Amino acid sequence: MILKKYSTKTLLIFLVLSLGFGSLALTKSEFFRQLERSQKLFHWVNRELMSKYVDDIDIEAYTKKSIQNMLSELDPYTVFLEAEERDGLDMLTNGKYGGVGIQIGRRDEHLTVIAPMNNSPAQRAGIISGDHIIAIDQTSTKDLGLDEAAKLIRGEKGTTVVLTIERFGEHEPIEFSLKRDDITVENVAYVGLIDDQVGYIRLTRFSKNAVSEMRQALKNLKNQEVNSIVLDLRDNPGGLLQAAIGVLDLFIEKGDVLLTTKGKGRETNRSYKSDHDPVIDQDIKIAVLINNGSASASEIVAGAIQDLDRGVILGSRSFGKGLVQSVYNFDKKRSLKITTAKYYIPSGRLIQKPNYNNNDIIAWTAEEDSIFSTVGGRSVKGGGGIFPDVEVTYDKPATLVGECWRKGLFFSFVQKHRDRFTTQEDIILDDQIIADFEEFISDHDLELPISGESQLDVAYEKLMAIDSTDTTMIEAFNHINAFINKQEAALFQQEIDQIKLRLKMEYANLFSGTAGRIEISLIDDPVVNKAIEVLENANIYQEIFVTN
Repeated sequence: MILKKYSTKTLLIFLVLSLGFGSLALTKSEFFRQLERSQKLFHWVNRELMSKYVDDIDIEAYTKKSIQNMLSELDPYTVFLEAEERDGLDMLTNGKYGGVGIQIGRRDEHLTVIAPMNNSPAQRAGIISGDHIIAIDQTSTKDLGLDEAAKLIRGEKGTTVVLTIERFGEHEPIEFSLKRDDITVENVAYVGLIDDQVGYIRLTRFSKNAVSEMRQALKNLKNQEVNSIVLDLRDNPGGLLQAAIGVLDLFIEKGDVLLTTKGKGRETNRSYKSDHDPVIDQDIKIAVLINNGSASASEIVAGAIQDLDRGVILGSRSFGKGLVQSVYNFDKKRSLKITTAKYYIPSGRLIQKPNYNNNDIIAWTAEEDSIFSTVGGRSVKGGGGIFPDVEVTYDKPATLVGECWRKGLFFSFVQKHRDRFTTQEDIILDDQIIADFEEFISDHDLELPISGESQLDVAYEKLMAIDSTDTTMIEAFNHINAFINKQEAALFQQEIDQIKLRLKMEYANLFSGTAGRIEISLIDDPVVNKAIEVLENANIYQEIFVTN
């Protein structure tokens, strides 16, 4: 059977991989003898199971599960990909995908259009922000996750998908028959000035298009004669290694080493250098923003800029993914993504955080040094992730704002009151609109975790189990509950500034899309404000590069 062939061939590939790490301590002949014994054992177990197990085995399901179990013992990034699981990878490598051009999310328990993309099939057909998608090709979206819904909406260019929409103010659902087109993946979500001479770029991923988009963004800022640039890589999960190298090439002097990769194969051991003169002058100051959501390619860029003393890093420690993956195709539908190398930034630091795999099978072979030096001689930390030069802590998310955000109430309110303004410049949050929002959220069941409330509930249940007729105790609990209700009611005024900011962001998104939303969010962003402070004070900026 074809499936059986596939099972054996694929599993043997993985067996070789897993045994390969142990071969470091073996001679070549010893390794192949060990491999032969392991292959015989595997074939024997597989043959005995298939021929003698009491019940029929679904060979395809068994094979897939076996592969998943085998790979789970290696690292989180070595995975087996089937057709539907390759979408994200194809989007990065091709820089586009077949779809209708909408951003979707869950808002107030509905699958909702957050925004249609400019000049996309969805926008041309008349789909608008706030539309509820109740069906995709007659499949109800009620219990669909976002990933499942996205897979149904995407497809080959030229094919058709039918979206059934519920729209505020319309009594009946509307059906849109949309012909899928190539949707270009956008990497630069925003570029503009945040101060008279400070430019800002938000880079959200590293796909095939990242380098060309970044080059154009930098040229735009250069034409506006900025003296500083903030590159925001927060929550950027990474992408293509070549895209990271290409982005660095725009900042770093020609000939500088940007990255070194080390693996088993000859092709995985190489050094990457900057091949071109930078797009921006070296006297333009650079600040790179990172957080725990900055990973992989983001860490290559931030780490190299730090090691080469080209700019300052602000925010919080990055994720810590320093492993390189290569993709090998079994056929047109199935692929194997394998961790084939580790990457090291110019100082020699390995970004990968330790203990990412099963230590019973794989030995941790990375260098254990914790302190490294930049090209200028200042000390930088190793041990996984990029440590910022200037750490900026975030305030804990406000209780009420966080709950309203989680339930999509800012978005829902703005959709309901979308006719109050006509442009982003018109947005003025007067007392009436704030009062309307307070009334709007009062109609929703909000879970507001007041400190001590959960412990109170437990105590109440235990005491009521002892004596549910004690009126003194019941009255005491009623007084405490009244206090908690008062505290919850006071949250609105305590968080009024953040509430106004979130409402402005949603209205800006309505009129100007992601760019408008980002523009408003920057006004009260503590990391951005700190970056501006550092960039505009020459003494503070230069002090960071002083050797320690």
